[in-house]
Amino acid sequence: MNFLQLKKNAKKDFSKYAHTRIKVAVLGDTPTQLLTTSLIGYGFEEGVSFEIYEAEYQQAVREIMNASSSLYSFDAAFIIIFFAAEELYKKFALTPLSKRPQFAQKQIELYETLVAAIEANTTSKVILFNFWQVPDNVFGNFGNKTQYSFTYQLRAINMGIMQMAANQKNLFVLDVDSLQNQQGYNARLNKAVYVNTGIVTNPDFLVPVAQNITRIILSVTGRFYKCLIVDMDNTLWGGVIGDDGIDNIQIGNLGIGKAYTDLQLWIKQLNQRGVIIAVCSKNEESTVKEVFEKHPDMQLRMDDIAFFAVNWDNKADNIRLIQAALNISFDSMVFIDDNPFERNLVRKELPEVCVPELPGDPAGYAGFLQELNLFETASFTIEDTVRNEQYKKEAERVKAKQIFTNEDEYLANLDMKAIVGRFNSFNIPRLAQLSQRSNQFNLRTVRYTEKDIEALATDSNYMVFDFSLKDKFGDNGLVSMVVLKKQENGFFIENWLMSCRVLKRSLENFVLNTLVEHAIKENVLLFTGEYLPTVKNAMVKDFYPSLGFIPAGNNLWQLNLNNFTPLKTFIKERA
Repeated sequence: MNFLQLKKNAKKDFSKYAHTRIKVAVLGDTPTQLLTTSLIGYGFEEGVSFEIYEAEYQQAVREIMNASSSLYSFDAAFIIIFFAAEELYKKFALTPLSKRPQFAQKQIELYETLVAAIEANTTSKVILFNFWQVPDNVFGNFGNKTQYSFTYQLRAINMGIMQMAANQKNLFVLDVDSLQNQQGYNARLNKAVYVNTGIVTNPDFLVPVAQNITRIILSVTGRFYKCLIVDMDNTLWGGVIGDDGIDNIQIGNLGIGKAYTDLQLWIKQLNQRGVIIAVCSKNEESTVKEVFEKHPDMQLRMDDIAFFAVNWDNKADNIRLIQAALNISFDSMVFIDDNPFERNLVRKELPEVCVPELPGDPAGYAGFLQELNLFETASFTIEDTVRNEQYKKEAERVKAKQIFTNEDEYLANLDMKAIVGRFNSFNIPRLAQLSQRSNQFNLRTVRYTEKDIEALATDSNYMVFDFSLKDKFGDNGLVSMVVLKKQENGFFIENWLMSCRVLKRSLENFVLNTLVEHAIKENVLLFTGEYLPTVKNAMVKDFYPSLGFIPAGNNLWQLNLNNFTPLKTFIKERA
């Protein structure tokens, strides 16, 4: 994909294609017209219509610090701040030598002031570009040792931006420094164009920039890939295990085997971060599992794989099997396979699944997939590290269910226990993540940041609950949250979220029973819920009537607690 394609996309009628509309403001200290064109054009590729507010050239600071500016009137969901290293260099060059050791700290203080002003005037999320490296060579390599060099101060600023983002929940970093490292300095900058126009980026360099901005925005708004499905032969190792045998497949530190080792190491890191890993291969299952268990050079092991779909069925059907077992949506899956026939089959049969076009040479597999940055995330918690195990247990539950002819018997056999809690400092990151990740069981599609949840937990106008679930197979962790807003005539259900991993286990009945119990203690006798339909949450369109709520007009549903009879549930409350 190149800039010309994005430019053509930007001129198309988005109304027929866009599933999502998002307001974005772009501010910079160099011309940003090409950036906004790229962003609009790339949005078309992802089914997103970006409505853009573009600040006047070099007016970023003024607009942010003026509470009455057009920036705040626009009310963007995301504000992008793009300060170029070339402009920063001019400022550094005019800084007296005695003040240069404090240069980075002063810049970070400026950025903190800007982010604080945005936070005071709007609920917008901020995407701040870090700085790409620019060669000045005033000190040569000694610049890495002295605080008086631009190289030293620039790298200190990038570190400071990372530390800022770690502490500011609504601040995200676009790593353009890394993108320049991938593309090359000369691919990013045409010096003649820069001298004549002030433009610091070649048009084609803006393609990965727009791609990464879009991936950050989509991950924050709940659209992201959560599952990687991998082929085996000539994808995860070189050769065909059924023909070559375990001793002759290519993997390890010799020759082309290193390429497959690199790919496995990348996949293993994704697994450790919380991405679900599944296997889809035309093979004998016992033969494949032997490689994972016995080959000394395998980086991935059985514990890293949530689900094995290894048989002689076609791969589209096996991906359907994986989807059913893990209970996740097709559009959250990425499938990688060396075989063009298999890739095209899956694209045709399951168009929602992302199927990257791998390069012909396996040596390029890992680097190609890393540059695609398909698994962008807006959050990370320690609980993510056990997600693969949780989904593996979910697959075991699916298998166990098959031996029961009666669903009630199956649910009773699970020996489920729930923990009911109120928002606290330990679970706030997971609650924010649940609100950002839940798309299907999300009645109003309200997203919360950690800061939002901290505010809800201390606001006397709200009652907040979280629910964790265990059964005989293992711990599902925190799987549901409810936010009740106090009204004159009762409680309004501002948000009710639930992980799809625990659907159809009577948890929703248990949750409502719990909410009613607490509401009655508060002398509240009416619940009002709202269902706002989206492309993804059709599965809950009948949720409220299924629980006994009656229609109240305008997508609203009400439940009178005077006549409420506790719903049947197979879950025991633990605490």
